[in-house]
Amino acid sequence: MATTAINHQKLDLTQRTAKVREAAYRIRHHSLNMGEVQGQGYVGQALGAADMLAAVFTEQLNYRPAQPEWEERDRFLLSTGHYAIGFYAALAEAGIIPVEELETYGSDDSRLPMSGMSTYTPGMEISGGSLGHGLSIAVGMALSFRYQHKNQRVINFLSDGELDEGSTWEAAMGASHHQLGNLTALVDINALQADGATAGVLRTEPVSEKWEAFGWYTQRVNGNDPEALLQAFDNISAQSASTGKPSVILCDTKVGRGVPLLEQREKAHFMRIEENEWQICRDQLTEGFQGSNS
Repeated sequence: MATTAINHQKLDLTQRTAKVREAAYRIRHHSLNMGEVQGQGYVGQALGAADMLAAVFTEQLNYRPAQPEWEERDRFLLSTGHYAIGFYAALAEAGIIPVEELETYGSDDSRLPMSGMSTYTPGMEISGGSLGHGLSIAVGMALSFRYQHKNQRVINFLSDGELDEGSTWEAAMGASHHQLGNLTALVDINALQADGATAGVLRTEPVSEKWEAFGWYTQRVNGNDPEALLQAFDNISAQSASTGKPSVILCDTKVGRGVPLLEQREKAHFMRIEENEWQICRDQLTEGFQGSNS
């Protein structure tokens, strides 16, 4: 039987939002613990994307935790391979990998390398190291499901930096041409790349208008707002059957979200966090989460 973490059809939006917020907190907490294993890494991206990952794995995907290769599963593609630290936390939250295994992150012989690789990790559909190729693969998968008369969905997670790549826009054009209503792109717009601010590397705005011009059903939301994310997915469900358009959710996020100490870091793409700072980060995360629920 297909499994999602909750049957959201039986819950109202407030209850669903609470479930996602709790899952996002645990994903952030796991990410900090994994980061401490190496003392550094793409922790800021994991914290910023936690709400997006929680929304997807809490209620959007059909999967079987004990059978990651189940043929009828929906597909979630992590195009941004360096976000693997957050993705592993989401896989643990979903029950696909054991929470205890997160302690091996980035270690020799671990199934959890620092950049995601499909040959190592259960639930990792593609190796997303070369940025800009995830959406092309997603289009191929969605099209194959169409030809096989299957109802699986494909969700592709990509970054705003990948909008610099021509292959991303070629894939976007192809998805619209083939009317792939079973495809959703989830774009993390955190305004930061390895070489600096996204706007300074290559200006991509106005992003919403560009996706709309390419024929996609387009929404832009606060990617750190679980309720807004769930509403966006609900809107997709309501329109995809009638329009046949592929969908994109553009998610404005904050690198280091939930941990003020890291939100303020200037060099945040790949963070070096001092030994004495990890517990401070966890304390700030917990205080913020408890405060939001009080």
